[in-house]
Amino acid sequence: MLIVYFSSATENTKKFVTKLGFPSKRIPLHKADEPLIVDEPYVLICPTYGGGASIMGRNSKPVPVQVIRFLNNEQNRNYIRAVIAGGNSNFGTDFGKAGDLISQKCHVPYVYRFELMGNDEDVELVREGILANAEALGLSPSAA
Repeated sequence: MLIVYFSSATENTKKFVTKLGFPSKRIPLHKADEPLIVDEPYVLICPTYGGGASIMGRNSKPVPVQVIRFLNNEQNRNYIRAVIAGGNSNFGTDFGKAGDLISQKCHVPYVYRFELMGNDEDVELVREGILANAEALGLSPSAA
């Protein structure tokens, strides 16, 4: 059961992923870092950037460029099974919008969104949901 995630320097997403307790791999923060290439099915956890842009009529770019670069690799894109998005409820209608876009572009379910680093209930719901749906998502529950 693999979680692939991106976390900025604040590490909010990393804190959430760590609490899940599943094997995980981090998408590199810097372009100069060695790119991450996956070779097994995974759930992607991604923060949302640019909150509130829709409300103000601005062009929103909610998916971090590092995640776009990662998903532009066909192998990485072929192994994604679901997406979970983090964000800030202050973003209004843009809260968790990265999940909507990734789901649409990669044709995978958007299964959950959480605020900042998530709370205990978020962690429990995501962990239980991934375990309960591992087979349907094509994930290996034995690695959990």
